[in-house]
Amino acid sequence: MSKGELPVVTISREYGAGGRSIAMGLSEKLEIPWHDRDFIKLTSEKSGYSEEDIDKEGEELSPAERFLDGLLNNVSAYVSSHDAIFKAQKESVLELAKSPCIIVGRCSNIILREAGIPSFDIFLYADKKIRLERAKELLGENCKNPEKYLEERDTLRENYYRKYTGKELGIYRDYNICIDTGKTDYGRIVDFLADIIKDQSV
Repeated sequence: MSKGELPVVTISREYGAGGRSIAMGLSEKLEIPWHDRDFIKLTSEKSGYSEEDIDKEGEELSPAERFLDGLLNNVSAYVSSHDAIFKAQKESVLELAKSPCIIVGRCSNIILREAGIPSFDIFLYADKKIRLERAKELLGENCKNPEKYLEERDTLRENYYRKYTGKELGIYRDYNICIDTGKTDYGRIVDFLADIIKDQSV
């Protein structure tokens, strides 16, 4: 980090806890770029997988897929699509972290820590009822069972994080700050985080 430069900010989150909204707000407040969906294009370029495949597999892993990958990875010639995509996403995280930015998900807090790159790591969570209302807003009438969808997304995201970090998602020791986004307006959370992150610049 150069003198006076902001740190790279990572945001880990439960589904429906406002990760993208808060990342967008922080990006505007801190005047640094934020990265979430644009990972798909960058990862596609690095991995050779289509953007459609990466969108489907990029940050989620079902129990069955996790078991199969673990079984087949003992075969030396086998490389799962999940592993190849994660490797490309890891390279993307390290490339983006060369300058101040906000990175949403992708195990970025652990990737940067293992690479020795300073970062300010945030975890966002909220009560299930609040996240369910948020999910309904995001999904609209396209989802017939939003509660089941929410549970599935949580499970897939937790499996992915566990497989590629060896850790449990949401353990407070892996973050600089954890915030319940269901208790406070997003705007106030953004202002609060922005002030703290500015204090991290050196």
